[in-house]
Amino acid sequence: MSILIKNAQWNHAPIDIFIDGKYIKRVGEGLSDEADKVIDGTMKAIVPGFINGHTHAAMTLFRGFGDDIPLEQWLAEKIWPYEKILTDEDVYWGVKLACLEMIKTGTTTFNDMYMRFPAVLRAVEEMGLRAVLGATIFDYFKDDVAEHYKRETERSLAMSRSDRITLSIAPHAIYTVSAATLRWAHDFATANDLLIHLHLAETQTEYTLSMTRFGFSPVRYLHRLKLLSPRLILAHCLYVDEEEIRLLAAHGVKVVHNPNSNLKLGSGHAFKYKEMKAAGILTGIGTDGAASSNNLDMLEAAKIASLLQKGWRNDSTAMPANETLQCITENGAEILHINAGRIEPGRLADLCLIDLKTPAFTPHFNFVSNLIYAASHGYCVDTMICNGRILMENRQVDGEKEILNQAAKTARKLEEHDNKGQP
Repeated sequence: MSILIKNAQWNHAPIDIFIDGKYIKRVGEGLSDEADKVIDGTMKAIVPGFINGHTHAAMTLFRGFGDDIPLEQWLAEKIWPYEKILTDEDVYWGVKLACLEMIKTGTTTFNDMYMRFPAVLRAVEEMGLRAVLGATIFDYFKDDVAEHYKRETERSLAMSRSDRITLSIAPHAIYTVSAATLRWAHDFATANDLLIHLHLAETQTEYTLSMTRFGFSPVRYLHRLKLLSPRLILAHCLYVDEEEIRLLAAHGVKVVHNPNSNLKLGSGHAFKYKEMKAAGILTGIGTDGAASSNNLDMLEAAKIASLLQKGWRNDSTAMPANETLQCITENGAEILHINAGRIEPGRLADLCLIDLKTPAFTPHFNFVSNLIYAASHGYCVDTMICNGRILMENRQVDGEKEILNQAAKTARKLEEHDNKGQP
C-alpha cells in the first residue's frame, strides 16, 4: 500500500510525505506521487511514532487493582498470586487492550516483558503494532523452575512471527532470577543476537537486598557476573552512583526511565538523566505496566519525566522538551535497534498526525513545548501509521468496542477472586 500525506506541519513548515509499503520514500514540498491513500495533513503536525521503552502490556487487566501500597507488597499480594490464574485467552485480551490504548495515544513500538508469550504474540500481530516481546524468565533460585523457563524461551524463539515483532530475553530481576540463569540468558541472547530486558536498581529495598545477599549493589553485581553489555536494556536504574554510571556507559548498556511508575509505587524520583546523558548512556522513557502507572500514555510519561528532572534538581533547564521528545522517538528506536524514530527517506513509516485544532496547541508558538507540556496526553493523536499501515484515522480504531468489552469481562475474573479472598 502507498500513502501520501499532504500539507502536514513539520519543523515549522508544511511538508508532504510519500510512503510506499512500510518505508518513507520521499519527504518534501509539493509531492505528486500517485498513492492508494491520500491524507490531508492540514492543521495537523507530523511526528515519529512514540516508543515505549518498558512495559508489561497484559497488565492493563490490573489497572486500579492494587493501588497505594509498596512495590514489594503490591507484587506479593496483588500481582503474582493473581497472575497465576490468568489463561492465554486472558492475556490475549489484556494485550489487545494495551495495544488499543497505545494506538490511541501514538505509540507505534513497545518493549514488553510478560508471560504466556504465544498469547502476547498473537494479540500484537493482530493489532499491527511493532514490538520487542520479551521471553520472560523467573526461577526464584530453583533449578527446576529455571529449566522450565529455559525451555519456554527456546520455544518462543522458534515461533513464527512477522518482521514487526522482535524477540528479546527478559529475566525479571536479580531478586527473582539466579546468577546461573542470568548467565544462561546472557549466553542465549548472545548466541541468537537478541536484546536483554531486565529490571534493575528500582527500589531502595532491592538495593539493600542486593548488598545483603550478594555483597554488591545491583549494577556492581551484574558487572561481577560479566553481564553488562550493549545488548542489555535496564528498566529503572534509580539507585546508581557515579562509578556505576561510568560502568554502564563503558559497556554500552541502555537505560529506560519510568517516572510515573516510580512515583506511584514510591520507588524514588531522582533519576540521573543528566549524568547518564553526559556519560554517553542512551536513555529512553517507558510507562511500565498499567498496573503500576495506570496508563500507557507516552506523552504523559514524557511530561512527568521532564518535570521531575526540573523539580528534584531545582533547575528549570533540566531535560528540555526537545530532549524529552527525542527520548520517546529517536532514542527509543536506537535502543530497540529499530530503523524508525526520525522522519526521513528510508526510515520505517511509523508516524503520528497530531491535531492542532485543540486548546493545547493554541497559541502555537512552540510545537514541541505544546506537545510535551500542554498536550500531556496522547489524545491529541488523530491518525497513527505503523509499518506503513493506518491503524487509526480520525481517532477511529477497528474493533475498539469488542476489545473494551472483552477486556472488561476478562478483568472481572480478577475482581471475583479478590472478593472471595482468593486466588
